[in-house]
Amino acid sequence: GLFVTDYFTRTPRKLSPFRSFASIELFHFHIPEDTVIAVWNLITFKEQGGTFGDQCPDRSITVYFRSGAPSVINPLHTHFPKDTAVPGSFALTLTWTLPNRTTGVFNVTSPLPGDWFLAAHLPKDEGKISVKGLYEECQYLFQPQLIVQRLVNIAVLYPGYITEQSMAPHNRSCLYKVFVPSYTSRVLVEVLRCRGVEGCPLWLRVRAKAPPLHNSTALDCREHAPCQLALDLPFWQHWYYVLVEKHPGVPGAVSFQVTVQLTDCSRPSLARPPFLPSSASMNMPHSFGSVGGLALGDSPPPASPNGTKHPVPISIASPAGERCWPVRPTLRNELDTFSVHFYIFFGPNVSVPPDRPAVFVINLLPVLDSGGVLNLELRLNVSSLCGENVTVFGCLNHEVPLTSSDNASVTCETESLAGFLLSVNATASLSRLRIPYPQTGSWYLSLRSLCATEHGFEPCANVTAEVYLRAYLSPCINDCGIYGQCKLLRTNNYLYAACECKAGWNGWGCTDNAEAFSYGFQLLSTLLLCLSNVMFVPPVAIAVRSHYLLEAAVYIFTMFFSTFYHACDQPGIVVFCIMEYDVLQFCDFLGSLMSVWVTVIAMARLQPVVKQAKRTCPDVCPAAPQVLYLLGAMLLSMALQMDRHGLWNLLGPSLFALGIMAIAWTARTIRRRHCYPPTWKRWAFYLCPGALIAAAAVLLYAFVETEENYFYIHSIWHLLIAGSVGFLLPPRAKPSRRLGPLPRRKGCGYQLCVNEQEELGLVDPAVASINSICTS
Repeated sequence: GLFVTDYFTRTPRKLSPFRSFASIELFHFHIPEDTVIAVWNLITFKEQGGTFGDQCPDRSITVYFRSGAPSVINPLHTHFPKDTAVPGSFALTLTWTLPNRTTGVFNVTSPLPGDWFLAAHLPKDEGKISVKGLYEECQYLFQPQLIVQRLVNIAVLYPGYITEQSMAPHNRSCLYKVFVPSYTSRVLVEVLRCRGVEGCPLWLRVRAKAPPLHNSTALDCREHAPCQLALDLPFWQHWYYVLVEKHPGVPGAVSFQVTVQLTDCSRPSLARPPFLPSSASMNMPHSFGSVGGLALGDSPPPASPNGTKHPVPISIASPAGERCWPVRPTLRNELDTFSVHFYIFFGPNVSVPPDRPAVFVINLLPVLDSGGVLNLELRLNVSSLCGENVTVFGCLNHEVPLTSSDNASVTCETESLAGFLLSVNATASLSRLRIPYPQTGSWYLSLRSLCATEHGFEPCANVTAEVYLRAYLSPCINDCGIYGQCKLLRTNNYLYAACECKAGWNGWGCTDNAEAFSYGFQLLSTLLLCLSNVMFVPPVAIAVRSHYLLEAAVYIFTMFFSTFYHACDQPGIVVFCIMEYDVLQFCDFLGSLMSVWVTVIAMARLQPVVKQAKRTCPDVCPAAPQVLYLLGAMLLSMALQMDRHGLWNLLGPSLFALGIMAIAWTARTIRRRHCYPPTWKRWAFYLCPGALIAAAAVLLYAFVETEENYFYIHSIWHLLIAGSVGFLLPPRAKPSRRLGPLPRRKGCGYQLCVNEQEELGLVDPAVASINSICTS
């Protein structure tokens, strides 16, 4: 055949350590029909500070593959919620081959067409809390690329028609496909009039949705005559691929005929008619007409396509199990994203008769519905059993309803199908099933009532069971409970939902309490983080006593909002929020930075310096510190709005304020020709201890804090920062002394204006500087 190669790529994304499904990176691909091989090229590289991260440690990267929906992964081996079905997926771990780059290849032969999803993540880390911008972090970027090779112009088999084929000596196989519409209970593929050097040296392989593989349903035509391969309960509304393969080492050409018969379960006495509309050459599924088709004789036979012959009408006697029952549709009611209810007409109470199953269909939209959770609930009305020991079994299958020919069968599996089994009876009248990230398409639920006897289950006599049926789509399982948050995530144009757990809870629905925090631990951590802010009371008292009223107001603001922010920020159930979380966080961050700012500006003692530098501005100069206070508040608010967790939000104002303080102290030192502050007691008992306490707090905050020790390390941070403020805040300034006016003399006189003395311990008390000479 003719092969066509397609290439797809995705933008590189930064991988994160795994904590929950919300921390993975999801990639969405679409594989076209008739693809014979798909090759994923997995590229991973390191970056550090915009350059290659050669010094970054090698961390293994796990990649998951799944067709139809995202993978339901569990790398931490946590417990899933009760009644949850976990679909399988394939996982691949990438190891590093180069210092900063590695590649991996994942091949899939004859992949299923449609949507494919890749999920990637790093291993779980120790949960260290790092300050943003403190150092260049190692980034691990992952980029998948997809190369597909597909066949074009695959020969189409039409049901009931015979196709002749001659396989040349250099050819190994011939590939065909046939479309199977709804209400088809059996597919029969037959090889006729096979002629070769050694009898019929052919293999017949059949597979749904994609070309057959070596492990697909197969038949050796040398050992079976006639060479017929039958498939019961085929998938509805899908292509089936037929591969006729020659045995290796067989010389010469082989000629044969191949035909396909489809059994219409709505008309079990006849095979599906050879109805071929004029649009069949378009090779589209809708070209086969409506569901059920036409019976033989309903329309004249169409013209035969090239290479086919008119069929002879064949009557296939179908066993009772091949009958299909009416499928009741459901009404789709969309409430919100991933919030869909499926209502049953004349429901939600469903009557299950004793002689036949009740079949319902739930249609999930392509791509759109695969990012949520499909929920199914059965509740038995015990009063409808009339005292009989009745059990209602439900089989949920994808793309085809499963109705067993054995009336006493209670299984939902066949050789080619695997479904989900639910059961309710008088003892257990409620049954639930949850399927995270379900595959889209049609899901069929078959309800069957059986009576329990000594010999197992048997059909009931005259009991019609009544069942309450509820089916709906939700974003997360039970909304992630009280210890989780259901998050709506997006990757490009694909939406999906996942739980993010807290307070040590884990699992897909935040139901695994193996590492959960107890209530006492949650209460203790909340009290430590909140009550540690009481340490700001001494700095407030010192500021009020020293007449630093503005500074005291800032400390009270910080203490108040830090207390209630941490009361609202707790991960467990011990939470108290007086206003929105974002407002509390902003005020807490602003108060912390303003506390540093006003403390350092107060230590600079700018007012006396400016007064002595500019002796002609007695009215303007005292306002200089207030201008800096206001300017700092506005600039800090702007910086926090831009990046609330940035390193320079703390370092920038602190360094700027320290620079102002250094300039002021240097100016005093030069003017007085003496070190400022001049007393060793001020340095030994106040400045040095305060600076050491503040430095210890910053080191704990930047390098020691982790998620596990956060509640007590951050409480120590509160204590140290508040304690350092009490040491660093300068003492109260002495009240100003002014010499009284000189006695007025007749005609002309002078008034001597003497400047106020500075605070005790900072200047020589005997020094009094003359500010100005005022003319009276």
